[in-house]
Amino acid sequence: MGIIASSIKEKLEQSFTPSHLEVIDESHKHAHHRGAHEHAAEGGSAESHFHVVIVSDKFEGMSRLAKHRAVLEVLADEVAQIHAFSLDARVA
Repeated sequence: MGIIASSIKEKLEQSFTPSHLEVIDESHKHAHHRGAHEHAAEGGSAESHFHVVIVSDKFEGMSRLAKHRAVLEVLADEVAQIHAFSLDARVA
């Protein structure tokens, strides 16, 4: 697991105490995308595309948009360093 993936995992565990968490580095699937090349040319890391699956009781009563905003707020520094981020946030 790379530096950015590790940071994502650590921050989500601390903030949401998930019952399930997957931080999937999908960068290899996008190695030939124009965006991945632009990301690397701008000094970005090889970690450029992530998909996160998180299940937490802390999402109870939150809309899908609110869950995404909560996660993105916690991961603002990491998301600023990558090209793409997708999220599946659910309640247990």
